[in-house]
Parts: sequence; C-alpha cells; structure tokens
Amino acid sequence: MRLLEKLQGYEKKYQELSEMLADPKISGDVEKIKEYSKRMSDLEELVAAIRHYREVLKEIEDTKEMLHSEGDEDLIELAKSELAELKEKEQEIESKISFLLIPQDPNDSKDIIVEIRAGTGGEEASLFAGDLFRMYSRYAENRGWKTSVLSSSPSEKGGFKEVIFEVKSKRAYSRLKFESGVHRVQRVPVTEAQGRIHTSAATVAVLPVAEEVEVKINPDDIRIDIYRSTGPGGQSVNTTDSAVRITHLPTGIVVSCQDEKSQLQNKERAMRILRSRLFDMYNQQQQKEIADTRKSQIGTGDRSERIRTYNFPQGRVTDHRIGLTIYRLDEVLNGNIDEFADALLAAEQAEKIKNLDL
Repeated sequence: MRLLEKLQGYEKKYQELSEMLADPKISGDVEKIKEYSKRMSDLEELVAAIRHYREVLKEIEDTKEMLHSEGDEDLIELAKSELAELKEKEQEIESKISFLLIPQDPNDSKDIIVEIRAGTGGEEASLFAGDLFRMYSRYAENRGWKTSVLSSSPSEKGGFKEVIFEVKSKRAYSRLKFESGVHRVQRVPVTEAQGRIHTSAATVAVLPVAEEVEVKINPDDIRIDIYRSTGPGGQSVNTTDSAVRITHLPTGIVVSCQDEKSQLQNKERAMRILRSRLFDMYNQQQQKEIADTRKSQIGTGDRSERIRTYNFPQGRVTDHRIGLTIYRLDEVLNGNIDEFADALLAAEQAEKIKNLDL
C-alpha cells in the first residue's frame, strides 16, 4: 500500500489536467490545450497501470478473506490458486509501473551528429575509423534512416582522420547514444609484413542535434575564418575560398567544414555542428553533476573511456561497460549492433529503476 500512496499524486495530476481541459476559459487557447493534452497523454499509460494495480490489490485482499472462511475445502484451494496468480500479477504491474516511472531522456527523439576520429595507431587507426563509419552507415541504412556527411578528412589509404555525419531519425539518439567513447581494434595491419597484431583506436562522439532555439550563439562569441579547401574533393577544391572554420571564443571549440563547394553551405554545416557540440557540452556538465553522486552502471559518458574492443584474430567484439562479448565481428562491422544497443539500454533502465524512490 506504501507504493500506492506514493502513486496517488500522478492520478491527482491527471485528474487536474482533465478538469483544466474541460474548463471553458481555455477553450480558445490553442497552446494551453496542446500543452495539457500532451501532459495528459504522457501520464495516460501510467495512470491506467496504477488503477489496474489498485484493482489487483483489492482482489488480493478479498481472496485472502476467503482463505479464512470455514467450510468448503475446494473453495479454499481455489482461493489459494487465485492468490498465487494475483501475486504474480501484482509483481508484473509493479515492474511495469517502475518502468513507466523511469525519467525519459529528453534527447531520445532527436536526430544526431556522429563524430569519428582516428586515435592512436597512425594509418591503421584511420582505416578503423573508416570501418566504424561504414558500420554506423549500414546500421542506419538497414533501419531506413537518412545519413549525410557534414565534414570529412580522408586518409591516404581509404580511411578517415576524421568524419562527421548526421543521422535523421526520431530514434537515432536513443539507439546510438551509448556509442560515444573510445573504440579499440586488435588486428594485423595490411602494412605489417611480419603478421604482428597491432592495437589501434578511434573515438566516437554521438551528439543530439540542437536547434537554434535550444542553443543561442552570440555572433560576438564566434570568429569565422575563410580559407581554401585542401585534399581530395571536387573541382572547387584548391580553387576557391569556400572552406569555413568557426571558433567559439568562450569555449575554444573549433569547427571546420570544406566538403561543400559553397562557402554558405559550409558555414551552415559548421554552425550546425558547433550548436550540437555546445548542446552536448552542457548536457555532459549536467550528467557529471549527477555522476558525482551516483555513478552510472554502464559508464560515465566520458569521451576518453574505452568502451569496446574489436578483436579480429578471435572474431569477437567486447563491450567493457556491461561485459558483453559477441563472436560475430563481421556481422557487427556490417551494421548489426542491435544486440549491444538493446543490452546497454536495458542496463541503463535497470540502473534508473534501482535509483527510483519507491
């Protein structure tokens, strides 16, 4: 009954919203109707579960009374059987309520910007960065998500020193947010004549796309430099000053874009990346404050944290945060990463449930 008492506030809020929506005074206020309707919708499934929970608790009490009645032994046995089923149902509903009470990540429905950078390991690290780019691209393609490269710095042998791309889908962040961190690869490089296994690394950052209304950038806080594009590219590369570098002076964040022929397009892309980096930085600061009091079970979210190892000789991929190893490396690099995404999401939900004050 203690849990039920704590849940009454949600029912009360739901009822209040219902009454406010029925108030003739707001019948012409479209914004308030929209706001109250959404808040009611967000509570609807939880309130239904709470009411079901109350019904089951009442049935349990009534069934217990039947056990203490004298007379028909068959009726008592039936009551015992029903009580066992009701107890199972009680636990199921409690689990459902706990799940529904988990605070939702407000960024889960956002598009994302993924930044992949070669780390230690020279050219081999750049090739691995290219492998990760193809892995995420195929994952997105298999799900019907749209991707577009915002900026890239190819390496000589087909990899990337850095590649930044956008993924558009309402589920992109919720499925890929745990990919941020250091990815390590263990394999024999194509340049290694003696067949020795080398360890290289690449870093991945998954940033929720921030809209202009979410991050305001003061024009006085940025410096924009225009320069000539370099490296492989189209006809405009090395012939026009179309590349753009934006420096955010208060934070020192620098974003460069040169992939587009148009200076304006490169500037728009650079601003989009800068806005998302700032948004992510603010989120990271908030998460750090939470982590100072309660460390997450699946990692700190630190970009320098080693999160996964791809071992080619053994054909395995290991996620170090949850201790999950999959011996299907080829499938993983081909974009089949749902097993990791599902396990990491389950670990996050379990951690949040554990910290619920119920």
